[in-house]
Order: sequence, then C-alpha cells, then structure tokens
Amino acid sequence: MTWGRIAAIPLIVGVYFDALPLTTASRDLIATCVFVVSAITDWLDGYLARKLNQVSSFGAFLDPVADKILVCASVLVLVHLGRADVFVGLIIIGREIAISALREWMAQIGAAKSVAVHMIGKLKTVVQMVAIPFLLFNGTLLGVIDTHLWGVWLIWVAAVMTVWSMVYYLRKALPEIRARVK
Repeated sequence: MTWGRIAAIPLIVGVYFDALPLTTASRDLIATCVFVVSAITDWLDGYLARKLNQVSSFGAFLDPVADKILVCASVLVLVHLGRADVFVGLIIIGREIAISALREWMAQIGAAKSVAVHMIGKLKTVVQMVAIPFLLFNGTLLGVIDTHLWGVWLIWVAAVMTVWSMVYYLRKALPEIRARVK
C-alpha cells in the first residue's frame, strides 16, 4: 500500500500537465480521487500492520516518507494552481523537512522516543488530509459544500497546527539538544 501511495504522487502531479486532453473539472476529480484513495490506504496500511502485527523496519521508514512526499507534492500543486498560499506551502514543507531531520538526529543519538509521534501531529495530518482534497476538487460538493472555501480555511488551520506540532516536537527534543550542544 505504501508503494501505491508513492506511485500516486506522479499521477496527482501529472494530471495537471497541459498536454493531457482533460477539462479542469476532470483533472480536479482525478487528482482528488487519487489523493483520497491514497489517504485511505495510509490509514488502512497502519491499521492492518498493527492489527496483524506485521510491522517491518522498512515499512516503518518508508510509510512516513511516502506520506510526507504525497502531502508536499500535493501542496506544491495547490500553490501552483493558486489554490493555496505559498506561505502555507513553506510552513508545511519546511516543518516536514525540519521534523524529519530532527527525528533522524534523535534516532542517531538514541533519543528517538522523545520525538515520537504525538496526537497533535496526528490531528495535523487529519486536517491536511481533508483540506488537500477539498482544494484539489475546488468545486461544490453535494450541491452545498464549497470545497474551495472550506479547503482554504482548513489548510490555514493545518498550517497553524503544523507550527504548533513543530514547536511541540522541538520542545520535547530541547533537553537532548542542550545536552549535545554543550
């Protein structure tokens, strides 16, 4: 399932190439469906891995990488389309790079547990996983939901939560950072 999410990334980006004979609405629908299926498989993959006790070190490494690349690529598409502010893109992508680097360093020094995934990070991800398909769809859902309006609000909420979660993880790592910097 993780490999499927990785394969979805060029589909989401590629559907917006002008060389394809698709309407804007078709492009938006295809990208939205691919993203939603990817998000669902992310949840299902984690659920099944825990339920069936099928966790591997390679999967534990690749799964978050696939998720981060999927989110970052989708945010870049949204910025390119003018549906998300570049500042939101910088916040989301910058945080992903910073926290990934922090986790890598903390693992190298034997302190990975201090920056383990927390509920604020999971909640941030949920908000992103709702905001992004709303902005990809960019229309009216079920005749009443303005997905662009809701998507813009949610992506800004996700950006705030992104900063909040980054501050949380940095504060958790601060004692180790201070100990190593001396």
